[in-house]
This record gives sequence, structure tokens and C-alpha cells, in this order.
Amino acid sequence: MEQQQQALMLKGYRVLDFTHFVAGPTCTRIMAELGADVIKVERSLEGDHVRTMGIVKDGTSTYYFQHSHSKRSLALDLHKPGARQLILDLIPKIDVVVENFAPGVIADMGFGYDVLSKINPKIVMCSVSATGQTGPLSKRPGYDFIGASFAGVTELLGEADRPPIIPTMAIGDVSTGVAAAMAVGFALLNASRTGKGQYLDASLLDTYFHMHELCVPVLSQRRETFKPRRNGSQHPTGSPSGVYACPGGYIMLLVQPHEFGRLAKALGRLDLPTDPRFRSNGRRVRNNDALKEIIENWMATFSSRDAVVAALDAERVPCAPVLSLAEAMDHPHLRERKTVRHASDPLLGEFDLPAFPVKFSDWPERTDLKASRVGEDNEAVLHELLGLSDTAINELYSAKVLIKAPAPVTASASAS
Repeated sequence: MEQQQQALMLKGYRVLDFTHFVAGPTCTRIMAELGADVIKVERSLEGDHVRTMGIVKDGTSTYYFQHSHSKRSLALDLHKPGARQLILDLIPKIDVVVENFAPGVIADMGFGYDVLSKINPKIVMCSVSATGQTGPLSKRPGYDFIGASFAGVTELLGEADRPPIIPTMAIGDVSTGVAAAMAVGFALLNASRTGKGQYLDASLLDTYFHMHELCVPVLSQRRETFKPRRNGSQHPTGSPSGVYACPGGYIMLLVQPHEFGRLAKALGRLDLPTDPRFRSNGRRVRNNDALKEIIENWMATFSSRDAVVAALDAERVPCAPVLSLAEAMDHPHLRERKTVRHASDPLLGEFDLPAFPVKFSDWPERTDLKASRVGEDNEAVLHELLGLSDTAINELYSAKVLIKAPAPVTASASAS
């Protein structure tokens, strides 16, 4: 008998979302994907700043859709009398609050954890910021690359004889959002057992520092002799490991010491493991330039990048073609696993998105992705959670407490 698929894992939980840009919205989007009712609070007709980024049409964008689909939009002017009370009235019905303003802003707005927890002791609140809610750096404004710089990450990126580089994607933002969602999930589990919520402080700086997988304990003991450094396209502590030029592009090799014999066999150079220069990982690191030249000369004898990969695969040498984003999106592996997911929007049309990063054995992944317009869900949220009548809601519109984007027009999409 076929097992019946269970309901969405967070169905029944409600999240009040005060987030914008990427890190905070990633946290709440993960919860929305898993079935939570995420109510995104937007404080102006323009809404989240990213509604104007990516491909834009009629007040929505591909950027906004990617990070805030599956959420409902509640738009209100918090400067208007009554708006703050409206939020506070929602709190008894809310399980999680997530915000990523600068530290102190949410408290100044009247929605700090000390206030909300008195109304709802079981509530879990998560603040996401660049450098954290406490400490000497906490008052600084900041975004992804600011956190990376303070974490000692940026200084390690790039070529040794050139300035550090920045990646062209929001690695810290997305990773912090994932970490925050994990922490919220654990806090909800704890709240279900104890009846007590708690406050979570997530920061890009802490997430980035957590990414140092080797150097921190070594440097703490060998401050005078160990110097982490930028190493460009080659790994600083392992060889051969890095990016190698080949016909038609580049190949990534990541060869562990016990796998070096496989590479030597693939190269037809069974002498390499006994060569005094390459007998150990330490020696290979010291003679990495010579080994790199041998590898790239061998790769140059092939007709294509794929042919090189096939030769390495035959000996199970860990490697990958360095794909462009377009090549990755079209790769049959990513398509079969639905790592690249398809979305459709009445205004934006058809497009692809990154999918949820973990595969569950018993979870109906959402296919009905939708991104709300600013204030689109005002009436539904206030009816369901507060039981407000149509008359009361219309009065809130008349007082300009509630905000709602006008009906969409049919202007052509524009890249921003």
C-alpha cells in the first residue's frame, strides 16, 4: 500500500516577517516553503527594496519573487495612529518574528523581543544583521561583503599579488538566512517542549567566521609561523587542488593525498608518486607550480574539456568542469534533481529559480509558487487573524493605515 504523503512540515505555524533584501527573506522563505504562513510586513507602497531589482514589471521583480515567493503581503504605514497596535494585536497569533533592520530599530518601532514576549511568551524572534546585536561593531551599517571582510574571509580571496576579490553572489546573505532558519526550527522545537520562546541573534559576520574550516585553531597556536594567504586558483594547503586550464575552459581538481596515485595513473605518469618533489602532500604544495605545469601539459593533449573530464573520471579522480551559470542551469543532473526549478508569474512570465537546497523523502515540494504584490493580502490576513470586518478594514484604508499597490498595468518588463 502506497504511503500517504504527509502535510507540509510547518503547516499551522505563523511567521511575521519584517525582512528585506536577502538574508532575512531567505530565512522566512525557507519557512514558507515548508508550509508556514509567512506574513511579510511592507511599510510603503514601494515595499521591499528588491522589488526594483532584476527583471521588473508592475511593482514586482524576479529578485523579489526568488526571495519572497510563498509569503503573504501585509502593507501598512507604521507612522499612522493605530498601525502599531494592529501589529501588536497579531502577536498572540504569531509563532515567529524575523527582522533584519539595523540593531535597535525594531525595538524603536515598538516591536522588540521584550515587548512581544510579554504578549506571547512562546514566541520565537530572530534578528538578522551584519555584525550582530551586541559588541563593538554592532552599530555599524553593513551588508554581505562587510561581514566577510570583518570575518577574515575577503582577505583570503583572489590572487596573492592582487587586491582581494568579492564573489558575484550573496554567499553570506543566503548562508545566514539558512542558518537562521535552522535556528528558528530548533527554537520552535524547544518551545513545543517547554512552552517558552526565545530570542535569536544571527549575523553575517558570525556565519562567515563559521566557514573557516581549517585555519582558526592552527593560527591560534602558531600565530608567528602560520600565515593564511590568498592563493588564487590553487588551494593553499593541498596539491594538486585548484583550477587548471584545458582546451575549451577550465577544470577543478580536488585530489586528496590517498587519491594522488589515481591522478598519476590517469596522466600516464606512474613515476610521480615516487618523484622526490611529489612524494607527500607537503612536498607537492612546495612544488605546486611544477606539478601544475605537468597536469596542464597533459590536459592540453585533449580535444575538449569534456574529454579531459572523461579521462579523469575513468580513474575516479575527483574533478569537475568549471561550468558557466548557463551551463549549470542546463545540466541534466541539476534538472533531474529539480535543483533548478521552474516558476511562472502572470506579470514576469516564465523563468527559472534555485530550488530548496535539501531533498526530503516525504514532503510535497511547492509547485504553486506565487509572489504577492504590496498589500495584496491585507484583507485576508486581517479577516483570518483578527476577525476584522470589511467595514473596519475599509476604515483602515481611509485612515491610510493600510497600503495597497494598484492593479497591475501591462507595461513591458525592464531590466534594472
